[in-house]
Amino acid sequence: MTSAIFVGLSTIDLIHTVDAFPSSDTKAVARSQELQVGGPATNAAITFSHLGGSATLVAAVGRHTFSAFVKSELRHYAVGLIDLTPESDEPPPISSVWVNQRGQRSIVSVNATHFKITPSRMDPRVLEGASILLVDGHSMETCRAWSEAAQAAGIPVVFDGGSWKPGTGQLLKFIDTAICSADFCPPGCTNENQALQYLRGTGVKQIAITQGAHPIRFAAGPHDGFVEVPQVNALDTTGAGDILHGAFCYYASVGCEFSAALGEASIVAAESCRFRGTRSWMRTQSGPRH
Repeated sequence: MTSAIFVGLSTIDLIHTVDAFPSSDTKAVARSQELQVGGPATNAAITFSHLGGSATLVAAVGRHTFSAFVKSELRHYAVGLIDLTPESDEPPPISSVWVNQRGQRSIVSVNATHFKITPSRMDPRVLEGASILLVDGHSMETCRAWSEAAQAAGIPVVFDGGSWKPGTGQLLKFIDTAICSADFCPPGCTNENQALQYLRGTGVKQIAITQGAHPIRFAAGPHDGFVEVPQVNALDTTGAGDILHGAFCYYASVGCEFSAALGEASIVAAESCRFRGTRSWMRTQSGPRH
């Protein structure tokens, strides 16, 4: 069984489905609500495990009452946990997610900004047997420490580049594959071409830039091109990028070349958009595509 480590953010997501996003000083009655564990690294780890891999999440969870919900969901999806803040009484980050009838979403969260994490909790022995490591850039010092250790151990490191954060430039020194959203804007970059050239200049070997339902642009050495994304009737795009990253890690770890792994991952991510929340799609897709 292939195994992977996912380093970054874990949240509790309160997801409300609404007809339209409310304007200021108004109230809205939601059509539905869901409570799920989320965060880029967490959703990716759960996806990897669902597809058949062995996943370990490295994140700040703590021992708050709400933390038990996080740990319970990780156990349910067979995801191991290395808790970066086991003695913390702070609640895990709680994200408020609004999803409208067009499948668009709006999110408010503190992310990892209120946690003080000591990177020295990283245990290099955990890397033994890992096929791949993903970092999402949250808890930046921890992501950098794990990426550096993985690189030294010869383990490919994947970066989930949702946005540029302080410290990203240093983190990129240890990244083999960067899969970034169209919102990822390095300093001095104003468009996709400039972002792509910036990433190439840092030495990242494989780069992909996602644009929702539009084709994924990729570059790997002298090769570049586009990977088509399946078109679906999207009910909810929440977590689709995270799911794509987790699926990519799975297919890359079992031997798919870069563009093929992106293609398989895009199929999984598109399927997830046909359902509400970040887990419902799993009830209809029981394992990896071959």
